Amino acid sequence: MEPTVAVIGATGAVGDVFLRVAAERRLPMKKLRLLASARSAGKILQYAGQDIVVEETTEAALEDVDLVFCAASSDIARHWAPWLRERGKMLIDKSSAFRQDPTVPLVIPEVNGDDLESHTGIAATPNCTTTPMAIALNAMRQVTPLKRVTVATYQAVSGTGADAVEEMNAQVSAIGRGEAIAAPQVYPVQIAGNVLPHVDDFVADEDDYTKEELKMRNETRRILHAPDLPLAATCVRVPVAVGHAEVVHVEFGAPYEMADLHRALQAQPGLELLTDPQKYVTPLEIAGDDRTFVCRLRPDRTVEYGVTFWCLTDNLRKGAALNAIQIAEELLKRDLLKR
Repeated sequence: MEPTVAVIGATGAVGDVFLRVAAERRLPMKKLRLLASARSAGKILQYAGQDIVVEETTEAALEDVDLVFCAASSDIARHWAPWLRERGKMLIDKSSAFRQDPTVPLVIPEVNGDDLESHTGIAATPNCTTTPMAIALNAMRQVTPLKRVTVATYQAVSGTGADAVEEMNAQVSAIGRGEAIAAPQVYPVQIAGNVLPHVDDFVADEDDYTKEELKMRNETRRILHAPDLPLAATCVRVPVAVGHAEVVHVEFGAPYEMADLHRALQAQPGLELLTDPQKYVTPLEIAGDDRTFVCRLRPDRTVEYGVTFWCLTDNLRKGAALNAIQIAEELLKRDLLKR
């Protein structure tokens, strides 16, 4: 089946990457409709060398669509999901709207693609920081059980959106010219030449962890089917355009051999392991790459059985658009598009 496809939020940062990745992978489709807000209607975007006019997101625009990618806000996803589901259409949502809904599979196809078998018209993609860590943890738990995980992230400003990238670039330019920097609008403080240990809102009744930090914990538990996995995250925004990086500490529940971890990581689809712990890649190097990278994997001698590693991926590709497209490919392969 070649579905008619719509992208809600086509003019945003994730929508832009979606169009490029879908064209690269030749996602099967009969027709493509690009949708956005009324103010963006009429814009012209390119897909596979063809000009497509952006339309306002309306019921009429979605009436003949089979598969919808939502690269917009949680509010927009919640607005359209019931309407789409009632009409037998499939929604793949990038927002956080349905990630903790027990009726909606939260999926990384290389890890828990089987969860799509139970979908009822909606599938969710994880947070862009959850995805690379969950892929690595999935490989490692094939060797020995996970006991505890702690992680610190180094997140690119594109995770906030195009406005954040523009603000950072303007600040960097002002610094270079020796000019005064305008008051920040996107972040509470200047991001250029700085780091910000504050991603998303603080949650008072969750010990003042941020929503982003809680997403990493809760989503990883769902994806790995490990509801009681102890996991603590500290999420930090850094002055990088693209590429989320993480330092992950894993405590295992039983002994392991480093060679066995290497083999498991090398066998994990979508993951690239640098086996030499003195070798690594950086966000600048992996921008535009579809893989998750694990580097500097080494023992953690502060616990009985543990390791520490550097993990990173392009947050706009595997962290967002690519994973959504891979979910669509998996649905088509399994003939699960219609429920």
